[in-house]
Amino acid sequence: MHGMISRPQDAATKNIATSRLVLLLLVVMTGIAPISLYILVPALPVLATTFGRDISIAQMTVSLYMVGIALSQLTMGPLSDKFGRRPVLLGGLALMVAASVACIFAETLPQLIAARFFQALGGASGMVISRAIIRDIYERDRVASMISLVVAALMIGQMVSPLTGGLIETAFGWRAIFYAVTFGAVAVAVGIAIALPETRRDRAVGSGGFRSDVRSLIKSRAFIGYVMCQVLASQIIFTFAGGGPYIVVTQMGRTSAEYGAWFATTGFAYLVGNLLCVRFAPRHSLEKLIWFGLSLQLCGSLLNLLWSFAGWNEAPSWLFGTQMIVMVGNAFVMANSAAGAISIRPEAAGTASGAMGFLQQGIGALMSQFGAYLGGHSATTLPLTSAVLAISLLCACMMIFVVPRREIMVSEELIEQAEGEETGMM
Repeated sequence: MHGMISRPQDAATKNIATSRLVLLLLVVMTGIAPISLYILVPALPVLATTFGRDISIAQMTVSLYMVGIALSQLTMGPLSDKFGRRPVLLGGLALMVAASVACIFAETLPQLIAARFFQALGGASGMVISRAIIRDIYERDRVASMISLVVAALMIGQMVSPLTGGLIETAFGWRAIFYAVTFGAVAVAVGIAIALPETRRDRAVGSGGFRSDVRSLIKSRAFIGYVMCQVLASQIIFTFAGGGPYIVVTQMGRTSAEYGAWFATTGFAYLVGNLLCVRFAPRHSLEKLIWFGLSLQLCGSLLNLLWSFAGWNEAPSWLFGTQMIVMVGNAFVMANSAAGAISIRPEAAGTASGAMGFLQQGIGALMSQFGAYLGGHSATTLPLTSAVLAISLLCACMMIFVVPRREIMVSEELIEQAEGEETGMM
């Protein structure tokens, strides 16, 4: 099943694929949940003071939001494969709007925390379904570049969302943040209802349902390899983000504001990596781009480990300068391995995308804690940089030992063969 290519697009699908409005909708539906996560972060101290609770309790408006994102990706993807992309998207956004209104009128912190969970559960439907829609309307070789383009635009939004949230809270109070989120969710829902047609592929007779999708995906070495490659690559971000504050603030004696500025450089590097992927993906195979990214990841993480032994990256410029190399490669690995995973069985793209997103977020929560432990319980950067190198090596092992290595060329014969293999697996 590795390398399977979707059937040729008809005229309607090509029109959707070339629509700038649809591309804009893909960006905003992907970004509505993560932007809603980060836009509240500057207001957490105010929430703790307002409700008379400890800051750790106020932090649950973020941590349980992340749990909601993970659970949403596990459920919304399969639902979109069964019922269609549009109804599940609109249903998820309706839930987000209702939960956002509940946030506005929350009288206690537990009420706000519960409303935030449902806000994430509905809003994150756009994250998982957007990847499925990209697989629906673009050919396999363009999937990675389109995912990278959407992520690049999303990164810009995430970079400015904390600043936006801080400005809104300062000017109008914390409840105004949820007015803005509610307005954004309504606007996205209206845009989808008006401009986004149904893109889900029609299933072949006898192709089975959710259980059949899961069974065929689990049996595919290529799917397992691509998913684990993507998930492991994402854990580099979570691990480094978990340990970074302790290293910079505690070990290096810098301010939290300085840490924020240095950490922004890794986000910028990830953005650059996605933009480069958009440029090069149409001219190079998916596998070559993954290996290019893996090479950068390994080189950057190995250099950071060497700097740890030498004691050079006890200064932020060395630590984050080398980590930027890792993040450029990380963008290539994540976008292209995600494209490979959702291309194994195109009509089950939602299920594949959901499983990948759930593992990414679920394991990420653990790895963030692991990174914090490494950064907070050591006197050097060596434990954290060793962990990043180990994850990079595991990521490369997925491509070496799990994903079948073979070159696939697009042809009518290949398409017919792939469709025949799908039927035979049922």
